Amino acid sequence: MLNEQEKKVIAAIQGDIPVCEHPYRTLAERIGLSEDAFLSTLTDLRRRDLIRRFGATLRHQKSGYSANAMGAWQVDETRIEEVGRIMSACRQISHCYRRNPTRSWPYNLYTMIHAESEDACWEIARGLAAQAVVENFTLLFSRRELKKTSMRYFSTDNDTGRS
Repeated sequence: MLNEQEKKVIAAIQGDIPVCEHPYRTLAERIGLSEDAFLSTLTDLRRRDLIRRFGATLRHQKSGYSANAMGAWQVDETRIEEVGRIMSACRQISHCYRRNPTRSWPYNLYTMIHAESEDACWEIARGLAAQAVVENFTLLFSRRELKKTSMRYFSTDNDTGRS
């Protein structure tokens, strides 16, 4: 069970993190905590596996990338961890995860590739395929972004949805 302070800390990290010298201090002050208390609570939530991770959401168009593609890879299950490490080490990959394949869709490893063009995405994918020794893959290119928001589990009274 989460206490009120833990809920406030989770609510504080759900939106955008301030781009400043001391972002955690800024978030802590917004909810009436010291930076040390905020970080201690966050560390404890992580230690207890109540938060596995939190990270940046790449808004690729604003970052200078004009193409992104979901790479769908067919990887032998015994090599998922190995291939996942290879893929996730690539700086143009923002996401890497495993999903169950189906009879009509044999792919079980997925990546998000960001590059300057669709040709560059294909080049990155072919290089990763060679490096990881994966023969069967395809790329699905984004055509239009319909929604990109973070999950919101808790809100605060003064929550505006964005920091």
